[in-house]
Parts: sequence; C-alpha cells; structure tokens
Amino acid sequence: MIQSSAARSFRQRFIAGETLVGTFVKTPASHPVEILGQAGFEFVVIDEEHAPWDRVTIDHALLAARASGTAGIVRVAEPSAAKILAVLDDGATGVLVPHVSSVTKAQEIARACRFRGGRRGFSNTTRAGNFGAVGVWPHVDAQDASVTFIAMIEDPEALDEIDAIVATEGLDGVFIGRGDLTVALGAPAMDAPEIMATCEKIIAAAKKVGKPVAMMVANADDANRFHKMGATTFIVASDQGFMRQAALKAYADISAVGAKSA
Repeated sequence: MIQSSAARSFRQRFIAGETLVGTFVKTPASHPVEILGQAGFEFVVIDEEHAPWDRVTIDHALLAARASGTAGIVRVAEPSAAKILAVLDDGATGVLVPHVSSVTKAQEIARACRFRGGRRGFSNTTRAGNFGAVGVWPHVDAQDASVTFIAMIEDPEALDEIDAIVATEGLDGVFIGRGDLTVALGAPAMDAPEIMATCEKIIAAAKKVGKPVAMMVANADDANRFHKMGATTFIVASDQGFMRQAALKAYADISAVGAKSA
C-alpha cells in the first residue's frame, strides 16, 4: 500500500509527545505546501476555516503534502461529518476541528473520523484507499491507525467540560485557540493572565489523560514557554505570514541601498 511516511508516523509521533512544528497554509495552491514540506515542517494545516479553500484545491494541496513528505492536516470550515469525510477520503493525515465546545461534539467528530467504533462512511476508491488498490479491512485498519483528530478548544463553555472533552475516546489531542478565547473572554491580549491561566487549565486536563497539546506560537521564546507548561506541538505563522515577513525585510534592505547612496 502506498502511503507517505509522514502520514504513517504523524499520529504516533503526536500521541507520543514528540516536538512537532507546523504552519498554516492559507493560499489555495499546492506550491506553498511543497515549499514548506521541503523546508522540513513536520506538518502543514490547510486552513479551510479562514481562507478560500474548496475541495478541489484541498485535494491538490494534500497531494503536494504527500509529494513533499509532510503531514497534511485540514482545519475544516465546519465540524460536520460530511466535511470530515471529504478531506479524509482525499488523503488528509488528520483534521483540526474548530469550536469543539462539548463532550457531545467531541464524540460526534471522533465517530466521523473512525470506521471501527465510529460512523465514517466507507469508500476505498479514493486517494486514502489508493483508488481501490487497498482491500476493505486493510483500508479500515490503516485509516483508523493513522487519521489524527485534534480538537480546538476555543470557547469558554468548553472549559466547563474540559476534563470530559479531552478524555473522549478517539480524540488524539487538543489545540488551544488563544485568539478566540482572548476575544470571547474580553482579555486585553493573548498573553494576559486570564488567558495563560486558561491555557494551564487545558494543559493540566490533557496531561491527566495523556493527551498532547498543540499551540499557536509567535516565536521560539513563545514555544519554549508553552513547552515548559506541557505543550509539544507548535504551529507558527502561515505561508502568507512568512511571505509578508520576507517581503518587508527584502524591500527594506534593498530600498535602503538608494538612501545610503544618496
């Protein structure tokens, strides 16, 4: 069976608490994914929630992830079984699901991600099943072993059920959505004391049941702070953010040449 090593190993490495680094991809094209994969990122998050992706562009991006040896995770636009099925059939390594604010929602999504003990619709004539080359039960076993479900904890109401949410069977780990929590709680900044206390609460709940935690970080210092708290997977910037940073620096450096000459 043809399956990228990134897809085979990402879930195992994530669950094991290895340090993994990824980034969001917001430009609906394959090239950013290839470049980031070749740069060494262990995973990319195709951001359907906040960028103009559709099923065709996601399909192309997932192919690019396989080609460049990085795990392709999709942040789905909505936490529906149909949306999750589509990206998994197209070969996503896993899903990052926004607004998992209750145990009921976590359980629904876990079932949508799994065949055994779940309700994922079956088809092995997809990229995930090597277009029919994989038999029924080998396909079921391979997908259940490799598909990663990461829940985004970004709503105040999720905090009331956080212990039960992180303990949901079939949930592999959580991502703390500091941006949404900051806005929802009316905090002045993402590193405000109330937000940091919330992060500590979520991480502590995850630790109790041995589930890994992913964080969005600004830089290495930010990652080090959250790593000490217990987070192990980090998402930094995005393809657009990297392009903007590099473009601003290049423009400033080159435009300064004329100023110095003058």
